[in-house]
Amino acid sequence: MDMRKTIILTALACCFTLANAQESELRLNQYGKVVDRTPLILENRDGILVFESKNQDYRLWFDIRVQADAQFFFNEKLNDIGNGTSIRRARFATKAQVTENWYGEIDLDFANGILELNDAIIMYDFLNGLTTRVGNFKERFSMSQTASSRYLNFMERAMVVTAFAPSRHIGWDVAYSAPWFLAVGGIHFQEIEDAETRIYVEDNNKDFGRDEGYSLTGKLVARPFGHNNDYTLHLGGAYSYRTQKTSVAPGEYGSARYSTRSLSSINRKKYLDTDLIPDLDHEQLTNIELAGFYKGLALQSEIINSRTYRKNNKKPLDFGGFYVQASYILFGGKQVYNAEEGEFTQPDKGKKWGDIELAVRYDYINLNDKDVFGGSAEGYTIGLNFYTARNVKFQLNYSYLNHDRYANGKGKLFVGHDVEGKLTKDPKKVADAAGKAGNDFGSFGVRCEIDF
Repeated sequence: MDMRKTIILTALACCFTLANAQESELRLNQYGKVVDRTPLILENRDGILVFESKNQDYRLWFDIRVQADAQFFFNEKLNDIGNGTSIRRARFATKAQVTENWYGEIDLDFANGILELNDAIIMYDFLNGLTTRVGNFKERFSMSQTASSRYLNFMERAMVVTAFAPSRHIGWDVAYSAPWFLAVGGIHFQEIEDAETRIYVEDNNKDFGRDEGYSLTGKLVARPFGHNNDYTLHLGGAYSYRTQKTSVAPGEYGSARYSTRSLSSINRKKYLDTDLIPDLDHEQLTNIELAGFYKGLALQSEIINSRTYRKNNKKPLDFGGFYVQASYILFGGKQVYNAEEGEFTQPDKGKKWGDIELAVRYDYINLNDKDVFGGSAEGYTIGLNFYTARNVKFQLNYSYLNHDRYANGKGKLFVGHDVEGKLTKDPKKVADAAGKAGNDFGSFGVRCEIDF
């Protein structure tokens, strides 16, 4: 009898223990629902913290970036420019491959204490070269614009890119990537950026009942040869049809405006600025890309043109420009081309301590046409990039800017001297010889960057 009791009690204890063990395996989410559990592997992958399941169908990682800049200006004979420093970017992104097909991302920027939403992406990968995504992201138009700021050869993109190439907008696109080509098409709507932009969208909707506008953007890239680690050739073309967006101040709606800062985020003067161009109907952008690399040498060029169509029988306006750049890694490193995105990415270093890259660029932009004079300029930039062994980068840039007499920042900046030798902001009164008018100056910039 005692033996039977012992056996029964032992069996009950085992069942109780097993039930407790099974119960301890259960987990509830914040809504009280039982959820699946998958152990994750935690790794440091080239300085990036990555959580991944054993079968690799789930992966989560952080993408954090800090860029600290300083810039100094000299020979600014017409308009004083203040030297300064800036946290150019302070990015925090969380990215996740939640299944084999589904990917999500949110990317915020806290640069200089100002919060901006950059990327907010939901993407589906068909695993055959075809992907589609919806959310807030960069339109696939310019390879310089879509390239990550982590891997830019210069501290700032070329002026023609910042003036015309569309950046982040809410939208939906579809892309197909194959060894020989890349094709992308999408529809995009208003900008998100920050609280001020959102207020513009809401006020245009609330007070005027305006549609938020749309853009149709497509791009095709051909890679006729070179699909290995040593070389490739990139031939690209893009087109964008754009209607007026409501992510502008209500008083600016119905107008176009093109402007850019001259290779600086610290110098806040906008020499190049068309001001508001009334009677906007729609815009068309075109882009031609030529790029390639061979081992440590990379070449890249883009021609971007804008045509602004106006109402009331006004003739369309044509603006545009181009840039040409070259870079070479000095100590055996190699350039790396991302075929899926159609752009250059993080280079391979040639030494254990890292590598050094020399880069040069010429860029030109023209905002003058018919009855609109926003100015033109050319920029010469030479850069030196020092890549440490991992995730830290230092950049040195020297730039020289040559502006024409119409680059007066909407009439706010001096562009030369009149017949009496006095400074004037009116290009029609400038008496300086051809090629001498306009605010020309040089700048020296330094950037320290860490990615983790």
